[in-house]
Amino acid sequence: MIEFMQSLEIWQILAIKIVFALMMIGAVMTMAGYSVLAERKVSALMQGRLGPNRTVLPIIGSVPIIGPFLQGLGIFQPLADGLKFLFKEEIVPGHVNKIYYYLAPIIALVPALTTMTVLPFGEFFTGAGETIPLMLADLDVGILFILAVSSLGVYGIVLAGWSSNSKYPFLGGIRSSAQMISYELAMGLSLLPIFLWVSKPGVEVSALSLVEIVNSQHQANWLLLVQPVSALIFLIALFAETNRLPFDMPESETDLVGGFHTEYGSFKFGIFFVAEYAHIVIGSAIFTIIFLGGWHFLPWMSDPWPANWVGTILGVGWFLTKTVGLIFFFIWIRWTLPRFRYDQVMDLGWTKLLPLALANLLFYIVLVTWLDQSAL
Repeated sequence: MIEFMQSLEIWQILAIKIVFALMMIGAVMTMAGYSVLAERKVSALMQGRLGPNRTVLPIIGSVPIIGPFLQGLGIFQPLADGLKFLFKEEIVPGHVNKIYYYLAPIIALVPALTTMTVLPFGEFFTGAGETIPLMLADLDVGILFILAVSSLGVYGIVLAGWSSNSKYPFLGGIRSSAQMISYELAMGLSLLPIFLWVSKPGVEVSALSLVEIVNSQHQANWLLLVQPVSALIFLIALFAETNRLPFDMPESETDLVGGFHTEYGSFKFGIFFVAEYAHIVIGSAIFTIIFLGGWHFLPWMSDPWPANWVGTILGVGWFLTKTVGLIFFFIWIRWTLPRFRYDQVMDLGWTKLLPLALANLLFYIVLVTWLDQSAL
């Protein structure tokens, strides 16, 4: 009987984890879909156009109060785009390597959904006054897990370019791999000062834990204010890692005709499309966690919400507000800055960001060492 109860408890925990994982996947995919809509609406606003403004379900559009409010927003455009990609004719060129051709979109999407499992997006207040981070897997080395897994997404782009057996997609894949290597180094070096700053002498705290990084900013400075150079390097590298303008070298329509996904269409192209925006959502959430205090309110201030389920909801909402603000920043930059040349991208990564990241790391090594000696 005891063994049965124990096994039942394990299955209950497993069921809760599965439901929670499905909810997180649904939330990320929904945010990715509506990021596409936001991209189209914001670009239309900046260019004096309307953007999508017709897609409203009739049953909702006829509701007296909600219907007129939703008119002109095109609120169901992501659903229409998804169905369009799903029902398009499936065309596979005869010259492609079919196994890797089909595998590439999946490899491009899976890393974004995998890194989501270690992202804390709030905290749950228990009745005993304790807090439990809202996340699927609480790893002590969460940031290393994210860096390791997210870098695998480039394999999807490289495989797409190579398996297409076409010169322009192949060049896009090569550009993507070179760009990832260039900016991954600067991104990793920009995080080392964060680990030095969060870890304290005599206190056993994992500086690689995303929860501890967020808690270190509670009622204290945001790391954006403490380490602005690290934040700037990380943000620029994040643009390069997500292949967003002005770093969209893997696509580069002007000279590569669309780049790595030139030979893709229908739902496979849609997966690449969603993968790009899923990486943007996850990247914005990571920046919020590391540099903007996560779900905590403002620098030097305690959270104004109560320690109950209402506070949990408000904390998650505040975290999502910061993340959405960063997604808007991604969109704003795309429609503001022109695309760099490929040599400019490489020059910025190797001769500007990398030396700056090394100098920033050396500065904080000296500063943290001096502060630790002064505290003794």
